[in-house]
Amino acid sequence: MDTKKQLEALQDIRQMMKKSVRFLSLSGLSGVFAGIYAIIAGVIVYLRLGGVNRYGYNAEDMQLYIVLAFATFVLAVGTAFVFTRRKAKKDGVSMWDETAKNAMINLCIPLVAGGVFCLALIYHGQGGLLAPTTLVFYGLALFSASRYTFPLIRHLGMIELALGLINLFFIGYGLLFWVLGFGVMHINIRTVGVH
Repeated sequence: MDTKKQLEALQDIRQMMKKSVRFLSLSGLSGVFAGIYAIIAGVIVYLRLGGVNRYGYNAEDMQLYIVLAFATFVLAVGTAFVFTRRKAKKDGVSMWDETAKNAMINLCIPLVAGGVFCLALIYHGQGGLLAPTTLVFYGLALFSASRYTFPLIRHLGMIELALGLINLFFIGYGLLFWVLGFGVMHINIRTVGVH
């Protein structure tokens, strides 16, 4: 076997290994749409509040924010599913393989824990902590799932985590941090390399 054939065989092995440990069908375009949805939700909340510096929320406001957050989440997940399925079909690979399952499990555990934590915050009247809490748990979820996706997802997770932790010291500016993390950063991650 000559050197050229050996190099080709090694490249084939490397590609197979890469596909077996990374969820490569993830579409970066879904992140752009998630960012757009978050910015739209942020604008609606901004118009409702009349600004970004707010420490307390009444029950009516809180209901609107929960509905908006849930709608943003459903739209983002739905869009991610559609774009990821399209990319997987185009690449001729299965969208739901063992790696995708591992990525989903590692993503969902921190997200579910964060969701329960947020419900407890609402129950105890600590709505001002919702924005930083969602950023922190989302960052942890991305960081956890990044082992099975693109390296940029790990960076996005660290950015979301950092924004959430910083936001804990500037509670009245949760909307600004939330739009920056969930909106701008999702759009920005597309521009730096997830296709």
